[in-house]
This record gives sequence, C-alpha cells and structure tokens, in this order.
Amino acid sequence: MMKTLITTLTLLCALVSSSLTTSAQGRKEINLRDGWEFSHDRVAWQAVTIPHDWAIAGPFDKANDLQVFAIEQNGEKHAYEHSGRTGSLPWMGEGYYRLTLPSTEGYEHAELLFDGAMAEPVVYVNGHKAGQWAYGYNAFRIDITPYLKAKGDNQTDDGKQAESDNHIEVTLHTMNYSSRWYPGAGIYRPVTLVLTGEQRLDPWQTFVRTLAADSKQATLAVDVQTANPDIYVQTPTSYTLTSAPRHIALTLADRQGQVVAQAEGQTDSQGLFTQELTVKKPQLWSPESPYLYKLTVELREGNKTLDRLTFDTGIRTVMVTPEGGFQLNGQSRKIKGVCLHHDLGPLGIASNKAALIREVRILKEMGCDAIRTAHHMPSQQQMQVYDSLGMMVMAESFDEWQKPKMPNGYNRFWEDYWEKDITTLVVNHRNHPSIVMWSIGNEIPEQHLADSGVANLRKLQDICHRLDPTRPVTTGIDLVDKALGSGFAAAIEVPGFNYRTFKYDEAYPKLPQGILLGSETTSTVSSRGVYKFPVEPRQDPAYSDGQCSSYDLECCSWSNLLEDDFTLQDDRPWVIGQFVWTGFDYLGEPTPYDINWPSRSSYFGICDLAGLPKDRYYFYRSQWRKDEHTIHLLPHWTWPDRVGQVTPVYCYTDCPTAELFVNGKSQGRITKNPDSKFDRYRLRWNDVVYEPGELKVVVYNARGKKVGQQVVRTAGAPASILLEPDRTVLAADGDD
Repeated sequence: MMKTLITTLTLLCALVSSSLTTSAQGRKEINLRDGWEFSHDRVAWQAVTIPHDWAIAGPFDKANDLQVFAIEQNGEKHAYEHSGRTGSLPWMGEGYYRLTLPSTEGYEHAELLFDGAMAEPVVYVNGHKAGQWAYGYNAFRIDITPYLKAKGDNQTDDGKQAESDNHIEVTLHTMNYSSRWYPGAGIYRPVTLVLTGEQRLDPWQTFVRTLAADSKQATLAVDVQTANPDIYVQTPTSYTLTSAPRHIALTLADRQGQVVAQAEGQTDSQGLFTQELTVKKPQLWSPESPYLYKLTVELREGNKTLDRLTFDTGIRTVMVTPEGGFQLNGQSRKIKGVCLHHDLGPLGIASNKAALIREVRILKEMGCDAIRTAHHMPSQQQMQVYDSLGMMVMAESFDEWQKPKMPNGYNRFWEDYWEKDITTLVVNHRNHPSIVMWSIGNEIPEQHLADSGVANLRKLQDICHRLDPTRPVTTGIDLVDKALGSGFAAAIEVPGFNYRTFKYDEAYPKLPQGILLGSETTSTVSSRGVYKFPVEPRQDPAYSDGQCSSYDLECCSWSNLLEDDFTLQDDRPWVIGQFVWTGFDYLGEPTPYDINWPSRSSYFGICDLAGLPKDRYYFYRSQWRKDEHTIHLLPHWTWPDRVGQVTPVYCYTDCPTAELFVNGKSQGRITKNPDSKFDRYRLRWNDVVYEPGELKVVVYNARGKKVGQQVVRTAGAPASILLEPDRTVLAADGDD
C-alpha cells in the first residue's frame, strides 16, 4: 500500500519582499532589472533589461539549430535533418552581461540571487570569478562579499581618486544538441542583490508547512535554521554563522493584516528553531479559493531586529492514498492539469509576470486546476502567480539523468550537480502552497535499469522527502513494461504514465501504490481554425501546408486522442488525474512536421502560441467546468469551395443533447452515447451538407430543458479590423 502523505504546506509566494529595507544591519533586496549591457563578443554592447532572452528577436533561420538526429522518443530509426526542433532561433553561442552594482555600503554581507540563466553561467565580480552554475533552469546564489571593494579602496598609489564602483559580469554558453525544444538564451529570470548584516536569516532554510487543517482549526509548523544558512551559496571561504542561541519571532497575519497566530523563542544548540502555530477557523488554500496569509520571521537581539523575512503563505493539506486518490484539504479530486514549457510564445523565455497571469486566467477559464512545469524547474515569478491565482503545480526537475537523450544535455553535469540541483529545487520552492508534488524526471532513459535507474530514483526521491516530507514524488514513465520489470515503477511514490493509455489496465495490478497518474497525456495535434477533409482519425498527419486539423482527431503515432484519457479518468477510480500535453503551443518540437521547414513550433497546445484558444479548448472546458455551460460549434461556416459537399459539424458542450440547424432546417437532435468512443464526449453531425448561411445549435440538459444555443454565420466581405486588448490599464512599473 502506498504511504499516506499529508502534505502540508503552506507557503511562500514571494521569496522575500524586494522592497523591504530595515536598519543598516537589516535586510535590503534590490531587483537588478535596469542598467545592464549585453554583448556577443565583448566589443559591441547594447543596453538591456533583465529578464532578457537574446535569441527571441530572431531571425528565424533553418541553419540556426540544425540537428541531424534520430529522435528515439518519436520512434525514429534513422537520422533525419531536423530544422526546427529547437525553434530555428539564434540561441546558440556566447553571451556576456555586465552591470555596475548599486551601493552596498552599510551592509556586511552581499549575495547575488539568480533565478535562472541560460546556460552554464559564470559570474565575475570586479574581475574575480565569484561562482558558476551549470543547469540553466535552476536558481543559484553567489556570496560576493569577498570581492567587493572596501572603504579606502578608492585611492590609487599616487593618491588620486580611483574608480570605487563594483562591477559584475556574467558569461553564458549555449551549444547545439543540448536541448529538445527552444531553450532560449540569456539572463531570462530576475536577478536580486541581497544585502544583510552578518547575522541573517535564509529563506531557503526557512520552511513552513501545514500539519493538519480543517474548517475549524489548522496547525502549522515553522522551521528556521540559523547556524549555517548558506545552502549552495558559492564563496571561496567557509562563511558559516555561529550556532549560538538566537531569538526568533513569528507572526502570521490574514489578508486584512490581523494577527492570527504568533510565537517566539530561542534556537537550539544546532541553530534550529521549530515552532507550531495554531490558526482558528482558517481560510484553506485551493484553486477555487487561493487564500494567502502573510508570515513574518524575525531574527532579534534584545529589542533590535537583525533580519526579517516576509512570506505569502497558504494553509492546505495534500494526501494521496489508494482509497481516496488525490485529496486536497481532505477532499478527493481528479487533477485537471496541463503541461507547460517555459517559453511564453512570441515573448520567448524572458519571465514576464503579466504574461504568466494571462496564461493562468486563460487556463482557469477552461477549468484547468494544475500545471506541470515540463520539463524544468519553475521560476519564483511563476510560483508567486500560481499561489495567488490558485493553480496546483507539479514542479519538475530533469529531462535526463546520467543517460543522455541529447549528447550535450544535462548528462554532462549529472555527477557534479544532481544533488545540488534537486536540493535547490526543493528548498527554493517548498514554501509555495500551489506545489502539490515533485517530479524527479521525465521519461528518463534508464527507467528500465534495475540497478542504476532505480538507485538514482531512490536517491532523488529520498532527498525530496528529507527536505520536504509533506509532498508526494512522481516521475513520468514511458517505457511501461520495462519500468515494471526493473522495479522503477514500483519504487516511485506516485507512478506517472506518459501516454500508454492501452497499458493502464494491464499495469495497474502490478503497481503496489494502488494509484496511477496521467503525468503526460494525449498529445493531440491541431492548428487553430484549420480543418481537413475527409474528417477521420489520423496518426502523424502530413499535409502540404504544414498544418493539422482542428477537428481534434489527429495525434502522433506514440500518443492518443482526448477521449482515451477522459474515459480512463472517468471509469477508473484509481486514476488520480492528468496533465495534458500541452496547455499552450511552444517554440520548437514541431511534431509531426519535425523534418519539414519552416515548421518550428508545436501543434500540441490547447491554445496557440499567442494564447488564443483552439477548438480543443472547449472540449476540455465542457468536461472540466461544472459551474457554467459550454457551447462551442466547429468548424467555421465559410466554405465557398465546399457548397454541396459533406462538411461534418461538431459541438463541444457539457449538455447531453443538442439539435443542429442549417438555415433553419433541422439536421437532427442527438444525444451523447457512452458506448461510442467518439460520441461519448462530443456531439457529431457527420453528414451535414454545406450551404452558406446560418449554422445554429440548441442544447438541452438531461431533463430535456433548453439551456442555450450558439449561432455561426457565413462571413461576408471584410469590413474592418478590430483590435481588443485583454485589459485597458497597464501598470507603469516597467514590467507590465
């Protein structure tokens, strides 16, 4: 039986307020957004703001990232020329960033926090190498205190005034055959300068979690470690704080600023302070009600505050059991999730809060309640948005371990970085209430190996549990038979299947956990507003225009259609949810046109690159939204070349019955058929003969009562173009 996990957590939406300033010995955090310069050759420099993606401006070119390769994951046996697999943008090569730092005067300790830099960043301070990292998707911190110019360093030998500013330079290196999708390039996530006194708190060693919660009372536990706060902060010296007892004060406040719990006390001999907080009548965090509290942690000496951290915190529990499946706050629910790559379509990989908010709002309108950060570690900005807007998260780590999928992929760094990277993922993000599980890998090649594959799985899973005993751990399995045979599938806490729907029933009795997650599902392909005839299910479609049909009946040879996953979700109580590939189209991986230039972005998205919903969006909405009706007709009704030809009409709706009319003439009233694969979730009129005019559908509930209708008309000559923004006000903060 699977170990019951009461998750817990709560936590941290913002990694500490960027504007918080206390006394000279307190904490100051500065977002290093402006003042940067960028160069490809250290000769020609241009002014940029951070976050920055140096490649998204283009141009697109077949030669930018040409890969001659056999994609094993797609079943290819021979090497082919893949011209758009990583987006055909100029992301490969060297890049250099430089900045003059703000003043650090009055602070004893200075640290740079990079939320991510693509790729292999090396950081120099005043000409000295201060530190480096390998994985472009992870956060890292560098103690720059030893390299800063001290007072008095502004005099030359002849007594003249010398330059007293502190300068940093970041070098980045990206290389071909290192990615399977568009990785982007540059310092694409925020950089923060953290200034403190020598005695300080560390957000990565401050952990808040919910031990138990219901509508009457919640119990939270808070751990604060002060003895050695520097988890993977790079410095040439062993900068370790003394373990002398420290005084810690905790305050938890609600949205109105009212204190709902507080405590204080001394750290123990190891520098650890652990305290439970009781909250009466708590507001529980959920996708439907993402209530956040504010937790303040203070390090004090007498009446003086030496350091202060402030976190946005949620109260909620997570449990996964064979009997109850996935449970949030004690309530069983099936995960209605999507996978997302890290790019933002036309904006590239540069993190943008407004764009992330827009993404979440589009997905929530569809009824989605969860996101898998495929196949990489999320940013703090992402997690802040997911916490505040209410989106559960599977936070993923790696796309490969020791065995390569790409010759220059993460396998090059595995031996030196795997423990650092998984540790950083957890301590950087474990305080976010939105995260409900950790993923330690995606379709790892060694999942069939009973020795090294299972051993690495256990090492990664054990670290997740040690640093965060509140959340389950999963991984995406695609070699189902081999993973069952090796013990890999049995060793993972939550077995996740990527596709392989035809293996669910066969595999389930062999899984000791008693549950199964659709960790990556469907991969139906479509192009928005494009329809192909005749209308029939197809695998690996190939059309001369490089598009896919929006009738939503096309997929890849290794994937499946929407109905397959929904049938398993609805009919198998032990299937605990799914993460659809993907919520939005993304740059690169133009399957099924991997070898067809100029295809260079995916077709998998429920929404296109610009975030505009495809027809498939309304299929998911009709199943996932229970609070509002969905009525969506397809295709469009402007077919001058199809007059008199059969043009099937589909309706995506939550209602069981509908009647279709063409120019007022009924095409029949039909009801969903649970015994028919393609008629269980769709209403289909397959024999409609096209004639221009008006297409209308009227939908009825189970009692036969009309609940709504939709009309689609043949378009006339274009009259005008109307541009409608998604909002009318932008924040004048330089980021919106």
